[in-house]
Amino acid sequence: MKPAGVVRKVDQLGRIVLPKSLRKRYQMNEGDPVEILVQGDHIILERYHPRCVFCGSIDDVREFKERYLCSACITEMSGLRR
Repeated sequence: MKPAGVVRKVDQLGRIVLPKSLRKRYQMNEGDPVEILVQGDHIILERYHPRCVFCGSIDDVREFKERYLCSACITEMSGLRR
C-alpha cells in the first residue's frame, strides 16, 4: 500500500473528506458505497463490491432475495436438484 501523503482531520461526527484528486483517480462519486476494512492497526477504504455469500467471489454477482450469489454458485446449486 503506497501512502498518498494527504493528512485530514476527523470532524466531530467522525467524518473525513477524501481529496477530490483521490476521488477522481479512483472514480469515486457522491453516493458511491465504500467498504471500511481493518487489517491489524490499519483502516482501509475501498469501493464496495457485493460478494457471493457462499464463496466470497466478486465476479458475476447477482442479487437474489436480498443476498448476493455468483454465477458459479448458482450453477452448482442448480445441480443439486433431484
